[in-house]
Amino acid sequence: MGAAVGAALKKILATILTEPKVLKKVLFAILVVVVAMMMPTVFVLSLFSGNFQVDTAALQGYVEENLSDADVQLLTDVENTMEAIEEAMIEAEMGSEAKTAQVLYVLALSGYANQSDFVSRLVSCFWPEQTDSQIVNAVNDEFGTAIELQHFSNVMRNIRSRQINTGAFTDPSTKNNLDLVEWAIAAYNADWGYVMGTYGLVLTEELLQAKIEQLPDAVGSYEEFIRANYLGLRTADCVGLIKGYSWYDIDTDRIVYASNGHPDIGADRLYSDAQEKGPMSTMPEIPGLILHAEGHVGIYIGGGYAIEAMGTRYGVVKTRVDNRSWTGWCKSPYITYIEEAEIPEESSGGL
Repeated sequence: MGAAVGAALKKILATILTEPKVLKKVLFAILVVVVAMMMPTVFVLSLFSGNFQVDTAALQGYVEENLSDADVQLLTDVENTMEAIEEAMIEAEMGSEAKTAQVLYVLALSGYANQSDFVSRLVSCFWPEQTDSQIVNAVNDEFGTAIELQHFSNVMRNIRSRQINTGAFTDPSTKNNLDLVEWAIAAYNADWGYVMGTYGLVLTEELLQAKIEQLPDAVGSYEEFIRANYLGLRTADCVGLIKGYSWYDIDTDRIVYASNGHPDIGADRLYSDAQEKGPMSTMPEIPGLILHAEGHVGIYIGGGYAIEAMGTRYGVVKTRVDNRSWTGWCKSPYITYIEEAEIPEESSGGL
């Protein structure tokens, strides 16, 4: 019983317990699926603390002591359905949206899961490059539900921001310009926020307090805005967006401070350390170049566009290069610059 409960809890908790602003709205759905009405009130309230550090082992122990065999079977069925959804989404070449489909199942569709065609119907609601609105409309049309777009988008924003998606990486075994571009695109798509002095970690209460103390003007003066918009999400400042990629360990799925030979330096130091650089009039068409202005950097993603952590009230944004005041470009001295043709076949791909 312990293995089944533990696996199901981890899967469900990882999927759902990520959005403090809408957690009250979905709490009943979560509790019905996870622990029915067995949780003590004090534990339920702790989920709203904003810290969201769930003691899964303690929860598992409580569940094992209080759930009936029928409840455990329910958890097992949930786990099996989650796995079936993931497998079906991958088979449909929609693996990148498997988490989205699982969220929809737990939040709104668990009552349909015993239908033999449930998973295939859910998968049919997905196609490439959908917006949240299109996904919600497709699911509501297919199942006759009334999922609210804003609540769904809030949940998914938090989940997407917390995840680091390396599926589009070209060569995860190296630190290179093409994957720096994919890292930046993933951060932009996940709506990363901006907090000075951060580099891609999830912004916890503890981290925010540390940054307020360290940078009272740059962070403390924006505390109310940051709390309202970024707490619980991943954040970075301009050079932190670049350092986060260099410091990311794909094997452990962790950002390890000052690792992989990339020192903790600022935007101007990154530019000054570069050996290959020049004014904007000489910039070559190479994705992954670093764009520089005094005190600020961005990442050139190709086609005349850049992604940059612009500022506290903007977050990570995509901009046209010619609409910004960049003064120079450089190749980061801490990554390798490659072209797609140079990538060994066995190294290509992602997780």
